[in-house]
Amino acid sequence: MLFSSVPKGIAVAEFIYFSEDDAPYASKPLMEKSRAQFGMLPNLHRVLAGAPITYDAYLTTFDLFFNQSSFTRLEAQVVFMTANVHNRCHYCTAGHSMGMSMEEMPEGVICDLRDNNELEDPKLRALQQFVIALLDNRGHINEAQMLKFLEAGYSKTQALEVLCGLASKLISNFTNAMAKTELDEPMQAFQWQPGD
Repeated sequence: MLFSSVPKGIAVAEFIYFSEDDAPYASKPLMEKSRAQFGMLPNLHRVLAGAPITYDAYLTTFDLFFNQSSFTRLEAQVVFMTANVHNRCHYCTAGHSMGMSMEEMPEGVICDLRDNNELEDPKLRALQQFVIALLDNRGHINEAQMLKFLEAGYSKTQALEVLCGLASKLISNFTNAMAKTELDEPMQAFQWQPGD
């Protein structure tokens, strides 16, 4: 009993989808920020509102990587989507598929990322493989894997920047795995499940 916080036979309660009315006080300005950015309050953000520090860390790492790193928006999405699929995140894969479509990124790239296929473009493929190597090896990549990334035209600075993108994905992918986050209505057309 010492190591159990839930009495035997009682189901673990579902995660709460907070609104601006009932969210912890520290999450309210973060929710305003999310609504301003997306025109709505995504279900992921409503769940994250239950832990303001985690919510803040997610928004910060996402913004830093997607809007302030030296990667193009397409390259940033390759990092995000590779992690989403590798981590089997139904919610983020659908969400980023929608985002990439809205930005009119190449459909072939979107499909290959969703299907976990190697990308055709050599530079994007090197980035995709670098992300997979980092995830598979928990960062302990070998010299050949690093050289392949660098020889594709990326830098050691960018190798470190990738970690910021993966930090945001750890938070979002793992949150969605635990909470089984429901897709928002606009994402429905982009549903994805591992193995699709």
